[in-house]
Parts: sequence; C-alpha cells; structure tokens
Amino acid sequence: MEFGHAHRFPTVKASSADMHAGAGCTPMRPVHIAMKFIHDDAMRSFPPFDGLIAFEAALRHANVTRASAELGLTQSAVSHRLRKLEDFVGMPLLVRQPTGLSATPAGIALSNELAGLLERMADFRALCRAAAPPPALKVGVGAALADYWLVRRLPYFAEAHPGIPIELAILQGDAHARSADLDVAVLWQPAAGFRATSTQRLLFREHVYPVCHPRLLPGRRPLADVMRLRSLPLLHKGRAGEDGGVEWSWTTWFERLGLGRPPPAEIRFATIATAIAAALAGNGIVLARSLLVQDALRDGRLVRVLPQSWDLPSSKTQIVRWPAAMAQDRRVKAFVDWVLRIPKIPGG
Repeated sequence: MEFGHAHRFPTVKASSADMHAGAGCTPMRPVHIAMKFIHDDAMRSFPPFDGLIAFEAALRHANVTRASAELGLTQSAVSHRLRKLEDFVGMPLLVRQPTGLSATPAGIALSNELAGLLERMADFRALCRAAAPPPALKVGVGAALADYWLVRRLPYFAEAHPGIPIELAILQGDAHARSADLDVAVLWQPAAGFRATSTQRLLFREHVYPVCHPRLLPGRRPLADVMRLRSLPLLHKGRAGEDGGVEWSWTTWFERLGLGRPPPAEIRFATIATAIAAALAGNGIVLARSLLVQDALRDGRLVRVLPQSWDLPSSKTQIVRWPAAMAQDRRVKAFVDWVLRIPKIPGG
C-alpha cells in the first residue's frame, strides 16, 4: 500500500538467523517503515502548494488565462492545479460568473487566510538575509517604472549613500515579487483598501491622462477644441476587453468628452512601457500614468493633450514594501526613507 508521494521501501523478511541474533542487536528497518507511515500521514494533511499559488493568481485576476500568463504555465496546467486543490479541500473554491471567476464561500475563507500565509512564507528567505545581509540591496520594481522614473534617480541615492550598492530587479507581477529574493519592492497595487503598515508605505497616487509627441500638437498646448482628438492617432494598451480600469479605456475618455465612440484600435501594445515608447516616437496619443511621463513632460519630449482638469485618478497606486525581517536593516531604512522623500508630482 502506498501513502501520498513517499518513497517506497523494500519489504523486510526476517531470516531465522536474524530472529535469533544477540539481544544487543536492534533491527532498524521496521523503524524506518514506521517513520514512513508517520511521514505519509503528515504529508497528506498539507494542501498542494502549487494549487494554492494557482488559486491566488486565478482569484486575483478573476481569469485563468491571465493567471497562467503570470505564472508562466499553460491554462490546462493551472486548471489541473486548481482541481487538485479542490480535491484536497473537498469542495469547489471558484465559480465562473459572467464577469469572470469569483470565490465560493469556501474560496473566500481560504483567500482570507492565504494572503497572510504567502507573505509569511515569502519572509523565510528574508530571515536568512537579515541574519547575514549581502553587500548589495536588492530592489524589485516594474519595468516601466524602472525605465521611465527610477533609473534616472538612482544616482542621487548612490551619492547620498555611497556604502549601499543597489541591485535592481525587474518584476513581472505580484507572483514574481513574492518569489524573487528581494529586500525592498516597489509594487503597482489596487488603491482601494490600501493601508500603511509596519512593512509598507504609500509611494505615489498617480493620475492618468493623454500625452503625445510635440509634433502632433501644434503650439505644444493642450487642445482648446477637444473635437480635434477624433482626428489624431490613438495608441492602445493591453488586450481588447481586458479590465485594466476605466481610466485606461479610450471609450471612457471619448464619452467624457462627448465625442461618441473612439475609432477601432489598429495597434495594441502589451505594456504601458511600449505604448509610451511609441508615443515618444511620435506614433500617436497614449493614456499614460503621471509618474511615467513626468520627466518627458518636463523635458518637452511629450506634451499634454488635454487640460489638467480632465485627468482621472488611477485605480492603482505605487507602494513600497519590505519583509518584516528586514525592517531594522539600515540599508532598507535608507532606501525607503529616500524613495518616500522624492518630490511628489504636480497634478499627479
């Protein structure tokens, strides 16, 4: 009989010589077999960890396709892991709704506990790093924020703290942030429900608004007649129909401006970083986050298309977070204090 995934042990057959061995001889193999049973029983009480990760990602995205893209797995692999977790629990955890996946009562109960559990597990490596910290401070940040904002400012940190080298890691999502070996992470998180704690602080609340290359906007001034927006090329970010927040939808902007429906998208860019690069090349107008275009607006490489009064607040916000085990690390304190003191964006 097999239990769980434990290693198989060979069957023990005691010979007559074994049974009549000296009293000082203790047969060891029966002890090993007993330990196998204990190990198997313990392993059966643990949920499948890969299923927990798949569940957290699927619920957060409300979509198996986006969860599989984040985790670098096929949709069938994510679905298999979800089924394995539901088999372990003994009841459904997710249900498909017209708006996407949502949690059942059992799924809600699991989700409430899982977030804290994953955070504590992510701290395991931080406990070791805190005991013997490496010389470089490892900071994780999204690609767009690194390229368009942080990289330009890091020399100022190096000047203020010459004894703290920085190792910059580019994050591909929340799951990557948890799995990466980080001392500090700058994360793009939903603004609703955020609260400052002993391990995270609000970095920036951004706004979203359209910008473009100066040559598309004669006079380099915001449009006095918003109807002109219909004749200008529009750049689109993300997949069609993907819920990235109403502030990222050209349909939302055209309705607000009284322009009807926008023309269909001819080109879509998977990331905001690529869409902004296209705007910098003069390819069209992009809906951009204030933090990412702050420098380009100041340098005159991009200009606002509409007056600031039309700006929309972003449904997500930038936060800075660090493991609890690293809270007293002088390098972490220095970087967090520095990044929080970077001047805020006018209108952003």
